[in-house]
Amino acid sequence: MKKIAVLITFLMATVTFAQNKNAKASLEVDGVCMMCKDRIEKACIKTKGVKSAIWNVETHELKLIYNEGKTSLDDIKKNIVAVGHDLKDMKATDEAYNSVHPCCKYRDEDVRDDHKDEKDPNHKKH
Repeated sequence: MKKIAVLITFLMATVTFAQNKNAKASLEVDGVCMMCKDRIEKACIKTKGVKSAIWNVETHELKLIYNEGKTSLDDIKKNIVAVGHDLKDMKATDEAYNSVHPCCKYRDEDVRDDHKDEKDPNHKKH
């Protein structure tokens, strides 16, 4: 009987511990277009332990679900800046930033303005 009680206690502790692995986070990530979206989300998903990564082009909000036992938010951020995208508290190197496609140069005001114009229903292509 004592062995059964110990076994049940052990199983309950294991199940309780296993349920609390997933964490949710929201980050602001700089970018301007669907190519940026693809690059940012892929950088996250390639991080072991990331279950979901969805970046919103208009709000720049990245919503994450990840396993804290396999990765950390800091590791995910490092992978995002490695592909050339800035966060509020972490900047991509010039080398990483310069590797993005010319239409993705979010630090360039003209590029940002061009993307804003494309969303304007009254915008006419050149």
